[in-house]
Amino acid sequence: MTDRGEEVAGDVRDADVAALAGALRKAVRGEVGFDVTARALVTMDASNYRRVPLGVVAPRDADDVAAALEVCRERGVPVVARGGGTSIAGQATGTGVVLDFTRHMTALVELDPGSRTAVVQPGLVLDRLQEAAAPHGLRFGPDPSTHSRCTLGGMIGNNSCGSHSVAWGTTADSVRELSVITARGRRLRLGQGWAGAPDGLRELAEGELARLRTGFPELPRRISGYALDALLPEKGADVARSFCGSEGTLGILTEAVVRLVGNPRARALAVLAYADESAAAEAAAGLLPLGPLTVEGMAADLVPAGAGLPGGGAWLFVETGGETAAEARARAEEIVRAADVVDSLVVTDPAAQRSLWRIREDAAGTATRMPDGSEAWPGWEDCAVPPARLGGYLREFRALLAAHGLRGTPYGHFGDGCIHVRVDFDLLTEAGVGRFRRFSEELAGLVVAHGGSLSGEHGDGQARAELLPRMYGAEMVGLFERAKAVWDPDDLLNPGMLVRPARLDENLRFSVLPRRPVDVAFAYPSDGGDFRAAVRRCVGVAKCRTTTVSGPAVMCPSFRATGEEEHSTRGRARLLHEMLAGDLVTDGWQSPEVLGALDLCLSCKGCRSDCPAGVDMATYKAEFLHHHYAGRRRPAAHYSMGRLPEWLRWASRAHLAPLLNTLAATRPLAGLGKHLAGTAPERDVPRLAPRTFTTWWRKRKPTTPGASPTESAPTSTPGDLVVLWPDTFTEHLAPSVGQAAVRVLEAAGLRVALPPTLLPRKGAIGDGRTRSAAALLTARRARVCCGLTYVSTGQLDRARTVLRRTLDLMEPVLRAGAPVVVLEPSCAAALRTDLPELLPDDPRAARLSATVLTFAETLERHAPHWTPPAVDRPVAGQTHCHQHAVLGDGPDRRLRAAAGLTGELSGGCCGLAGDFGFEKGHFDVSRACAEDQLLPSVRQAPEDAVILADGFSCRTQLDQLADVRGRHLAEVLAEALDRADGSR
Repeated sequence: MTDRGEEVAGDVRDADVAALAGALRKAVRGEVGFDVTARALVTMDASNYRRVPLGVVAPRDADDVAAALEVCRERGVPVVARGGGTSIAGQATGTGVVLDFTRHMTALVELDPGSRTAVVQPGLVLDRLQEAAAPHGLRFGPDPSTHSRCTLGGMIGNNSCGSHSVAWGTTADSVRELSVITARGRRLRLGQGWAGAPDGLRELAEGELARLRTGFPELPRRISGYALDALLPEKGADVARSFCGSEGTLGILTEAVVRLVGNPRARALAVLAYADESAAAEAAAGLLPLGPLTVEGMAADLVPAGAGLPGGGAWLFVETGGETAAEARARAEEIVRAADVVDSLVVTDPAAQRSLWRIREDAAGTATRMPDGSEAWPGWEDCAVPPARLGGYLREFRALLAAHGLRGTPYGHFGDGCIHVRVDFDLLTEAGVGRFRRFSEELAGLVVAHGGSLSGEHGDGQARAELLPRMYGAEMVGLFERAKAVWDPDDLLNPGMLVRPARLDENLRFSVLPRRPVDVAFAYPSDGGDFRAAVRRCVGVAKCRTTTVSGPAVMCPSFRATGEEEHSTRGRARLLHEMLAGDLVTDGWQSPEVLGALDLCLSCKGCRSDCPAGVDMATYKAEFLHHHYAGRRRPAAHYSMGRLPEWLRWASRAHLAPLLNTLAATRPLAGLGKHLAGTAPERDVPRLAPRTFTTWWRKRKPTTPGASPTESAPTSTPGDLVVLWPDTFTEHLAPSVGQAAVRVLEAAGLRVALPPTLLPRKGAIGDGRTRSAAALLTARRARVCCGLTYVSTGQLDRARTVLRRTLDLMEPVLRAGAPVVVLEPSCAAALRTDLPELLPDDPRAARLSATVLTFAETLERHAPHWTPPAVDRPVAGQTHCHQHAVLGDGPDRRLRAAAGLTGELSGGCCGLAGDFGFEKGHFDVSRACAEDQLLPSVRQAPEDAVILADGFSCRTQLDQLADVRGRHLAEVLAEALDRADGSR
């Protein structure tokens, strides 16, 4: 075997890959994937590196692991163990066979509260262990910010830590026994007293006792290299502990016995404000004697506006615990008194604490963009120095950045002296990569000069292993190589990591991307118009892989429904990256693999807000479909539902609603129609309204005597004029929502008008009733449309045509500066985001986007003194996914509270998502998405609860899957107004 990972891969590529795949399929019971999609999904982790594997195996148990190792050993194929794939140093990628433990080996085998231990399989996600331990007052101590998706196996492989390490240490401190299989098939049970040591390990260690006693720096976060000092007799000759942090290079973990710790009954969070990060860093070590649970640091660069932190330039998040809330608060206040701060805040409310902690946990993603929008990357993500030296180290680190013309925002575990930072390396050009290398070499020297470790949490991987001689010296690194040879003499396990490493500037994932921007339809304003940069947004932190959501979060409903990586935002982004790279996914925009992954994307836009890096997969999907079907026949659903506004307008003009409703109610005819339209046979066809909203509008009686419908404010002093957008769903399928909105808006003192329906040479705001002879002679009749259905099906040329026509119609509205009220959240989101991004060169697009308001926003801004009627009932239902991701629901919350509507709406996505849930083949996933959040919240609601669902899709899903009528907030308020009027 050669001693470099890429050279090994070169040897492997000459082997009979088909024979390897066949042998693995015969040997293991789990899935074996050598197809393009399976390989593309694991080419990267959360690092700067990329390696294309030969295949992926998802073992079902330890026997499968042993069998896979035997097949690979016979053929000299390297093996890499992979958990959640959130490693930041490149150690979860490889060129041979990847073992994916997240499919089957995910069990919590046993939890013993008496001994405070748990037996876990390597693919178990940390949060699942925490949930099982919590009822017993226990928890697993280490908790990385990726706790909702990282696995115990990955944590052991990297010796992960997390924010509570000042109290509970690293993963190695929490490990009791490990079951591993070596590359040569030996099954070992590792523990103290040399338990499970492979032949030769004890002899190696006992022959180097002096070096093991003096060659390792003493600091709380030393993760770099092999922990061979754990084999010292005075440390219990702990083979399990020495295995932690070995990054899958010594053996394959199949089971672990881990220690649990007591979980405080109550917690408080002291937020301490300082002038800058150096001041915060210098203060951190002085707080440790007070026994905090965390001492986390962040600078202002990573804190969003309105986060509610005390005034300052940097903060320490210091958590305290106690048996009671009063005890926890008292400890937090003691820390505030002991700290020399600019300002401070003590938070005891659990929900408020979670909100603040989310800022810290999302930093791994938010730090990937500098304040000016430029990209930043890991590479020196987690160096650690003695806590007392952190302030000085940070000042010199900042100076080194400046000397190289680089920028970065440090944050992280200040109490342990461990700093996370993303740096704006230019990894796209030869000159930039050269600077990356020079900076890395100099920073390694700086860390060592401060007595630190190149890695304080995420391991060395490829990012730092090359520089280990600077930290340990050549002789200690030689000892690491000898230890690796004892465990894995054939160098089959994760070669190129820790010992005989690949260079830190090889295998960079950006090097395979095209050098020139690709032609695209959207503007991608946050990415400089560059689709490559948009795809690079996904850095692999995998928040989209969470299996549960809390609060209003949405991302990623399709992953929660299927559990498949290719249906996560990260998985889709990986396939798009490989599509651009072109060496694995070779069909470009015509790729069936990318199409297959995007097929189950609901275009919910949840990732736009919930992904810390701001990935917008709904836009990427629309872009892909636009190119994929260019000049080609589309699926039937694209013609039926994708052009729904056209069909419904045609049916309305022809007065066909009664006939179509009758046909839809006739089972054989409905079945034939659904087949031709490409819609799911399980779905009922929504009924068309017998009278459209605008028909009702034209025939309604003004509420003020003698006034026209556009002047129907009931007050003597005219209120603000607002233009109510008649979206396709409100117009043709749910006109009651529009009618209710008019009732409420006018009751609030506002004057309501509709957009123009003619395109005159000159004109004022239309009301849908214009009949002037001049207009009829010079104009044509048209309707405004947000283009949503065209965008979601990737018919972007058609969408632009529709949107330009809409802008022409809306010119009088734009001149008047009137706000545009959009009742359907998905339509409002399309106007807010898709419109300006599809027509970036038309200034009217940005102007219309800026005028769009939701129903609640309109009342809050233009009728601030209006008091809604008292409903005084609990609510259940769901915040629309586009409302959460694009529009925000703060005004809705405040309006509900003012009306006495109590309780919270669920997060997630309803699963219907416009055309998605109606399209053939999507019904099961659509229903699974509804069962994730929406349907359980409705089933658990009180009998008198109001079921709120502002989106037509959400209401349709409730009707068809739960036989429950959901209502728009406007309908609820209008009914309350009518009751109040009737009781007078």
